[in-house]
Amino acid sequence: MTAPADFSDLQENVVLPIEVQATMSRARLMMPFEAVAAMLVAAITLMLLAGVASRYLFGAPLVWVDEAVSIAFLWLAMLGTALAIHRNEHLRLTVVLQRLPQPLQGYVQAFGLVVMAAFLAALVGPAIEYVEQEAFVTTPALEIPNSWRVSAIACGIGSMLAVLLLHAWKVCRPRELLVGALLVGAVAAACWAGQPVLKTLGHWNIALFLIGFVAVCLLAGVPIAFCFGIGSVAFLAFTTQVPMGVMIGRMDEGMSSLVLVSVPIFVLLGCVLDATGMGKAIIDFLASLIGHVKGGMSYVLLGSLFIVSGISGSKVSDMATVAPALFPEMKRRGQQPKEMIALLSTGAAMADTVPPSIVLIVLGSVAGVSIAGLFQAGVTVALVLLLALAVLARWKARGEQMAQVQRAPLSLVGRTLLIAGPALVLPFLIRGAVGGGVATATEVSTLAVVYAMLVGMVMYGGIRPKQIYAMLVDTAALSGAILLILGCALAMAWVITQSGVAQQLAAFMKGLPGGVPTFLAVTIVVFLVLGCVLEGLPALLLMAPLMFPIARSLGVNDVHYAMVVVCAMNIGLMMPPIGVGFYIACRIGDVSPDEAMGAIWPYIVALIVGLVIVAAVPGISTAVL
Repeated sequence: MTAPADFSDLQENVVLPIEVQATMSRARLMMPFEAVAAMLVAAITLMLLAGVASRYLFGAPLVWVDEAVSIAFLWLAMLGTALAIHRNEHLRLTVVLQRLPQPLQGYVQAFGLVVMAAFLAALVGPAIEYVEQEAFVTTPALEIPNSWRVSAIACGIGSMLAVLLLHAWKVCRPRELLVGALLVGAVAAACWAGQPVLKTLGHWNIALFLIGFVAVCLLAGVPIAFCFGIGSVAFLAFTTQVPMGVMIGRMDEGMSSLVLVSVPIFVLLGCVLDATGMGKAIIDFLASLIGHVKGGMSYVLLGSLFIVSGISGSKVSDMATVAPALFPEMKRRGQQPKEMIALLSTGAAMADTVPPSIVLIVLGSVAGVSIAGLFQAGVTVALVLLLALAVLARWKARGEQMAQVQRAPLSLVGRTLLIAGPALVLPFLIRGAVGGGVATATEVSTLAVVYAMLVGMVMYGGIRPKQIYAMLVDTAALSGAILLILGCALAMAWVITQSGVAQQLAAFMKGLPGGVPTFLAVTIVVFLVLGCVLEGLPALLLMAPLMFPIARSLGVNDVHYAMVVVCAMNIGLMMPPIGVGFYIACRIGDVSPDEAMGAIWPYIVALIVGLVIVAAVPGISTAVL
């Protein structure tokens, strides 16, 4: 499965034979991590499947499964974070960094790596203490010390630090690392010496550490999870008497919810989708059905994103599946590459409310909203956005060249439907099972993986053992990157809440004139901006604990508010010149961002119009509940 973004090294130097040997050596060092992580993904999937089978088939639930899965899940998350560092898959903002002069890029990159190392080094001791404290807690079902589970945090932090130091030595020159270390040390020394002054600043420390520090690190290319983490650690260390162990506790809380176990399983499902060609089968069917009409390939692209997103749960996987299958024919019909990228990126933004969206699962966990309700509402909301984009796509296709295009014969439509049928069943199976209360999101994700693998083996050529192993490792790395963001963002949100800013923000929002309409309008603006700057998931994790209580106090339905938030966030993600998703779409479609930037704005406007309709008509989100 494609990662959220490919963050390759910023320095592309000529690789010498000794460097090749060093790279191979580092890869061999990571092989045990990869093997253990792959086994953990497989074990979690099998344990969940055994739990579902035992409860539904034999009426005898396995009481130990949840605890065993919880232990394996935290170990998976923490080992996955180390793998993500090794593979450069932690989500970061590189737009500013890449525009700096080449000599300066190395120093800024070294600064970012030193910041990451400082954050991890600061947590090693508290993580070990946390393990010692949890040794006195016994789990109820397995009756083992909870230290077996939380040892994953200390092991993961130590592993990340070791991998990071090797990575820094690989990509940076010693002089760059020395300058970065001196700069970070100088800032830390100044903050340490200035503690008496900092403790008198009150809420201004929030602006300094949780906005200023985070913004500087973000612009320097530090991964978003580490930006949140270093801001929170610095705030606690220099302005409060709170022990650093609290940070570990909040990270543990943020990464340990059983609801989140469905995240790696749906990531694995996306890998299976890519490997078996199930997504390609759906695209072929839609193309044979409506590809002959004017604007038909645009409709196929949007429809494919809508359906495929209901299987993979990932925007990037959706775009990577759809673009190669449709772009050649769209070019043949005279569509410009920049228009295709604009439609691809905004279509992916539209489809992210379609279950099994990982964003919806995480939001439901963080904000305490029914995931079944989010899954039901997400489909109707996505249809509204789909209609807005389809209307614009039809108008854009008014000059499309259709002379050589013929309607597909019914025999071809029937044949492609027969091939795509098993794949088309899967998204409806997922939505129906969760929405109808038959299974939880976690349970249905496991069943979907088994279904997809069986169908893929029978109808789509199967999956080789090497592919399965690679998919398990990819799942571990991507899940680790996502869950570290979750843990650090919730720790930062806890810090903000404890500072009292959240209460002041709530009072301010409640006092805005205009009531609910004004609050929803402010929400749209806030999440458009945050989705653009932070990427979707971190924006949700940071703001959801603050905004949802305000929405509830104003009488806004949780599911309706969640739909507004997610849609705004996704639109922001695709907004140039900063939106990360826009650049991912350009990379997948092999189109220059400068070329596509002007073409995307009409589609962004169409999505915003659809979002305003969704916000203004709560029934679109709540009528299906």
